Amino acid sequence: MRNVMVCVTQQRTCDRLIKFGYQMLTDQGGQLHIVHVTEDRSNLLGMDNSQTAMGYLQEKAKSYGGELTIAESEDVVETLLGLVKEYEITHIVLGESREATGRNRVIENLRGKTIGIADVIVLPA
Repeated sequence: MRNVMVCVTQQRTCDRLIKFGYQMLTDQGGQLHIVHVTEDRSNLLGMDNSQTAMGYLQEKAKSYGGELTIAESEDVVETLLGLVKEYEITHIVLGESREATGRNRVIENLRGKTIGIADVIVLPA
């Protein structure tokens, strides 16, 4: 059984990540967790109206039978690690960043800290 955590960022193109995570469960069973970690809940997914973004993510989670978690934290990696443990995550799905800085650093830190715990799958931009 797999428990898949799909990490979404400030891009509304997260649909492909969620769909990929859902497809990983098709034959395996398990739970789909869609997670967004933000420093500022008032600007979810890069939208000024956080209720619109929350509704969007809730609808996506519901349509794929997943659970949505939105966490507010300045330490993205530690927050994600806590959720990996809490939800007994076996696979983490993230999107590759087009920027060479912050997001890629998060991916590499997360990959290094989840060795032997969960597989990190990075989908190309």
